[in-house]
Amino acid sequence: MTFLITGITGFAGPHLANLLIENGHTVYGLVRNSNGRETDILDVVPEENFQKIKFLYSDLTNFRTLNNLFKENTFDGVFHLAAQSHPPTSFIDPIGTMEANVMGSANLIQAILDNQPDCKLMFCSTSEVYGNVGIDGRKIKTTDFLLPANPYGASKAATDLYLQERFENKQLRGYITRAFSHTGPRRGKTFSISSDAYQIAKMMKGLQDKTLLVGNLKSVRVVLDVRDIVNAYYLLMMTDKSDGKVFNVSGDIPHEMGVYTDMLLEKSGLTDVVKEISPKLYRPIDIHYQHGDCSELVDITGWAPTRSLDQTMGDLLEYWLGKIN
Repeated sequence: MTFLITGITGFAGPHLANLLIENGHTVYGLVRNSNGRETDILDVVPEENFQKIKFLYSDLTNFRTLNNLFKENTFDGVFHLAAQSHPPTSFIDPIGTMEANVMGSANLIQAILDNQPDCKLMFCSTSEVYGNVGIDGRKIKTTDFLLPANPYGASKAATDLYLQERFENKQLRGYITRAFSHTGPRRGKTFSISSDAYQIAKMMKGLQDKTLLVGNLKSVRVVLDVRDIVNAYYLLMMTDKSDGKVFNVSGDIPHEMGVYTDMLLEKSGLTDVVKEISPKLYRPIDIHYQHGDCSELVDITGWAPTRSLDQTMGDLLEYWLGKIN
């Protein structure tokens, strides 16, 4: 089968490309411009896989060029991962976030509808659409209210709702995923956990003193490995039972964010590290507790996480040590 990945040069996209190629599929990757940035994914994509990816070039906000791509190429499915996905940035640039995430997605949806109505779309929504719905400690269900706590979550909720209408009116084939927190190799250093790993790697290389700048270490999240997350995306694409539905993708053991920080510090072997809260890393409005119910995903696909937190944290730290080298 032939699949297009938007956001292939982002965090989850390269891991999904590896999975698809290793399962014998043809992979196209959408890149915003042809300046050579696609080679950056070689940090997690082996050369033999990279050579099999066919890159296409268009900005999602440019409907004309995007529409032409769907006239000229045929896909069995599209994994729509591209987004401005950093909540703090969305507070700084809410209009840009809306343009990229809402209008960019609307353009993609229309290009599929106009040219390839049988193509199946996976939309990567987010647990951020729920905001603090789960603050009472219960598992959040896909039927719970969408009450986003930041412009990023609001932009994703807008497209999430639009797609539900498209599915309900039989205009489009596809499904929506709302992945809860995940990390792993290639996670940007502006995101929690990876920010810690990047700083700790610099300390290990003697490039930073032992003051670790952190955000809110008391908020509670379930954190999974990105490679387990993209496997859920793939399994849902490969079954007709996912059509028109919304799925949470979540692990089952929530922890305070400080637990993940401490795991990285233990992996590093560093001692006497001082944690210091940084206003730049502290969200203006935080989500205090998130834990998702993904029983429907499990029932339909049999999905289960295969990587331990210990492995994920170790791989993340090794990734940053390698990038610094």
